[in-house]
Amino acid sequence: MRIGIVCPYSLDRPGGVQLHVMDLAQALLARGHFVSVLAPAAPNTPVPGYVMSTGRSIPIPYNGSTARLSFGLLTAARVRKWLREGQFDVVHLHEPGAPSISVIAMWARLGPTVATFHTSNDDSALMRIGKPFIKPGYEELDARIAVSPSAARTVSQHLRVEATHIIPNGVDTSTFVSAVPREHWRGTPSAPTVGILGRMDEPRKGLESFLDAIPGVRAQIPGARFMVAGRYSERTAEKIRRAGATSIGPLDEADKERFMSSMDVYVAPNTGGESFGIVLVEAMAAGAAVVASDLTAFRDVGTGTDGALAVRLFPVGDADALAREVTALLQDGAARRRLSRRGQELAGTFDWLQVVPRVEETYLDAIRLDAELSPQPAKEEERA
Repeated sequence: MRIGIVCPYSLDRPGGVQLHVMDLAQALLARGHFVSVLAPAAPNTPVPGYVMSTGRSIPIPYNGSTARLSFGLLTAARVRKWLREGQFDVVHLHEPGAPSISVIAMWARLGPTVATFHTSNDDSALMRIGKPFIKPGYEELDARIAVSPSAARTVSQHLRVEATHIIPNGVDTSTFVSAVPREHWRGTPSAPTVGILGRMDEPRKGLESFLDAIPGVRAQIPGARFMVAGRYSERTAEKIRRAGATSIGPLDEADKERFMSSMDVYVAPNTGGESFGIVLVEAMAAGAAVVASDLTAFRDVGTGTDGALAVRLFPVGDADALAREVTALLQDGAARRRLSRRGQELAGTFDWLQVVPRVEETYLDAIRLDAELSPQPAKEEERA
């Protein structure tokens, strides 16, 4: 198939959707498809040859974060040119609820079109404002994918449009399973390690809860070490150090895998705005026992087909409850290992080897539906 994929968020500021799009493109290429990705990117941003940039983006507050989006007349012209010249069998839009190139591509569609919805948000002002402009386009899509039940509910509640498929984000779990712990991060019986990773300057990532839980854990386990990795300001780094945690800073993909595999317990204390939770899958695949805030999206990801949880959950924002869960796991090695094994088994179900065939089948469904709904050319005898 000739597949066009539209990423609304700028590639010079990597985030969950951007990583998902690029990984999906690589997985589809590996299976023999032609793939072209359209996305914003600042000049001189290193991108693969299959990426076409729509140019610079501008920061827009969106879903508790800051999204870097591209739109306008020049951008619209570039989108239409890409669609026209690509001659795609199917176009796959991501997050067409944001004012972005995905919306432009949705309205400029030339053939079978699929959209994936990533956002989970009970109260999205942007979706409410944009509803009159985007709902008609949503209804014309040939297939609608939600990355989780909570993302499907968001689309249904705000736009009264149902997702036709629920397909989780894919993760290359093999690199996390095989990651080798780094010795100076790795925990010991007397000094176990507890970690968190992400864009910690965003309040919704829950850094405050993580830091506030440290005294409660150390009251029972004095040697416990707490590590914070990711992208954040020097001011945040200083706050981390004052709380008695280790500030590690940004990590590349290889070091991220090693970081996850080095943790006895990985914590995801996010406060909201999550539709899936790739970081939970990565941590589980690496063998860390996971403690996460009780968000619907995290509960969805952490629940196996048998209904059993492969993560420990605590009430959102409750640092004391977080401390109790972390302490219990650090004190009970057998329970921690059982949770780790369950998590690693569950993480395997999110591997791209499981996910990509489901995406391909959705593409074929969209192509078949588009063919059924498209006007058929009149036969020669009917035209005569």
